[in-house]
Amino acid sequence: MIKILPSVESFLARQHGLLIGGQWQPAASAATFATLNPATGTELAHVAEGDAADVDRAVAAAQAAFPAWAAVLPAQCERLLHRYADLIETHREELAQLESLDNGKPFNVAYNVEVNVALGQLRFYAGMPTRLKGETYPVSSPGYHVYTRREPLGVCGAITPWNYSTVMAMQKIGPALACGNTLVLKPAEQTPLTALRLGELALEAGIPPGVLNVVTGFGHTAGAALARHPHLRKIGFTGSTEVGRAIVRSSAENLAHVSLELGGKSALIIFDDADLDAAAETALWAIFANSGQNCVAGSRLFVQQTVYDNFLSTLVGRAQALRVGPGMQPDTDLGPLISQAQQRRVQGYIERGLDEGARLLTGGATAPSADGYFVPPTIFEHVADTATIAREEIFGPVLAVFPFSDEDEVIARANAVPFGLAAGVWTNQLARAHRVAAQLHAGVVWVNTYDWFDPAVPFGGRGASGHGRELGMQVAELYTELKGIWIKV
Repeated sequence: MIKILPSVESFLARQHGLLIGGQWQPAASAATFATLNPATGTELAHVAEGDAADVDRAVAAAQAAFPAWAAVLPAQCERLLHRYADLIETHREELAQLESLDNGKPFNVAYNVEVNVALGQLRFYAGMPTRLKGETYPVSSPGYHVYTRREPLGVCGAITPWNYSTVMAMQKIGPALACGNTLVLKPAEQTPLTALRLGELALEAGIPPGVLNVVTGFGHTAGAALARHPHLRKIGFTGSTEVGRAIVRSSAENLAHVSLELGGKSALIIFDDADLDAAAETALWAIFANSGQNCVAGSRLFVQQTVYDNFLSTLVGRAQALRVGPGMQPDTDLGPLISQAQQRRVQGYIERGLDEGARLLTGGATAPSADGYFVPPTIFEHVADTATIAREEIFGPVLAVFPFSDEDEVIARANAVPFGLAAGVWTNQLARAHRVAAQLHAGVVWVNTYDWFDPAVPFGGRGASGHGRELGMQVAELYTELKGIWIKV
């Protein structure tokens, strides 16, 4: 096992409060809850259980901090955000250990991917304040100079998921603060620890009290109160489609801006002219990375009939070689699922797949264990397009594989779900790559690769996968108002 850092042990031993107005405070109710290590089912730490009263306090603190933060000069804002990024880089190993313990993912993934991606995002966002700009317009009315300017919204709220808790927190913190807003962050109750540490580091970096507030608690109490708060100007949510719909309904009361990055049932298409060995490695990690707990997981694999048998044989062999174990074990490839409830949910889908006639090639449901919430890499074939495991997001290491004959057929089948988050195409034909990518109903399409991101490139979904684009300079549209100004000259 990887040795836990003394700073991590000290952090876990604390009784964690809520970060409100720059102060660590207990919940108004004094309630707490335990966050668990999914590799063992044992308690890691206790944190405050915030509710509506605490959300009120956090929003009030964010309101009070907003005028001064919005007035910070762009270059000064950039310096503060870069200082924040410097501290995250300094504490990178610590954050990765907290992520691995609280989420279950392999430490090497937490260190080299999770914290590294969050850091890259913050570096990108730190450069935004001096790049936010409006435009001038050649209007047809004589004697006018007309231009636009981008202005911060005010108090923003963010509700983030447990699967990539550090990345998703930074995906909201970075642009909100860079655009001059203040923020109330409600992290997933399953993985609150890295959000709390990020809140501490923000204060240490010199970001003023009240600019970033962290309220830990449950979705149906703290999260619901934040989504419907009357003084919130924007709510950003990453999570399930069902909860996303509830947030849209709640936002109608205050007409807050809403951005949603929701579920997916992404198709990965392998044509027979592809580099099949490389494609098999990509298909493996497209579904099994993070134990399948990934919004863009390539959970529907379409393989052209002419290479289907050989490709599937290779893929199954590679899946069977993956090592499942605790995230803090150095040789682990796949960690546990986040909770016993998620383990049972995924096992229910596996049983449903068998009941509906799919053929299990490897993996399958395992008996509940006190030793962690593990599910092995699982692959099905002979899956009907209408089967439950072909249409619903499982959020676990479960892959459905389908043969196809030609391009038109596979495009139609890939698009025949309500989700539209991501897709992948493997082919060595340039024309086909462009042609198929253009026709897939997805917010992002990867060709001859999968699950790659860069903070400069916008990301988001369509349909049941949400709306709005995070990352890229386009994220400014989510966190600013565009004001038009007419000057008679």
